[in-house]
Amino acid sequence: MSETPSICHVDRLDLSFVPKPWPFSIEHRAEIDDYFEVLRREKPKLWNGRVLLLHRQVLTEGTLRGEYLETDYASFAVWQHWGRRHAGVHDCFSAAAILTADRAFLLGVMAAHTFNGGEIYFPCGTPDPDDIVGGKVDLDQSVRRELKEETGLEIADFDVEPGWTMVVDGPLIAQIRVLHSRETAAVLRARILAYLASIRQPELADIRVVRSLSDVDKAMPPFIAAFLASRWAGG
Repeated sequence: MSETPSICHVDRLDLSFVPKPWPFSIEHRAEIDDYFEVLRREKPKLWNGRVLLLHRQVLTEGTLRGEYLETDYASFAVWQHWGRRHAGVHDCFSAAAILTADRAFLLGVMAAHTFNGGEIYFPCGTPDPDDIVGGKVDLDQSVRRELKEETGLEIADFDVEPGWTMVVDGPLIAQIRVLHSRETAAVLRARILAYLASIRQPELADIRVVRSLSDVDKAMPPFIAAFLASRWAGG
């Protein structure tokens, strides 16, 4: 990965589903299956579903255009485990940056049973076939789903900033929606924690309130630290 993620504003996403084989998944099939079998013994709740990865992209005049292929989660997990080595794809996903009325961001601590257990993220997730609508990959739909599943909140509860903040960190491309809440961090955090306590197997173990760079944690991936630094710098 690059040492310093790059950040820019994107007005619009025009992303299509254009399936093709992923050579990485084919060439490393035996290693992938062995790794995922070990991983499943450690984290039995993991499911080898289907995910979408970007295999072609271009940014022109404020619009990101791109094409996704479909692969299995096990292949995606091994690619992540091996440091997202160059393999002809990008992990391009949407994330919800919740900004509270008292100017704090809320992030979730991933539960131990998840692949990224203990790491701290905005609500987000890799797109999957359910996000394909009329041949297009809808990251708006993806971010709404992840926000609801992880926090119990509806995107309609927020004032949504126009466009996306795109953070590129090597093969990782985060498309971040900034969601403004009319509630304070304490109130909104309490709402989310009540939701997490009400469901059988939440994806999040806790909610962190982040007000300044001093609150940035090493458990946050570089793209989040870069995004936060840019926001607080007025970028």
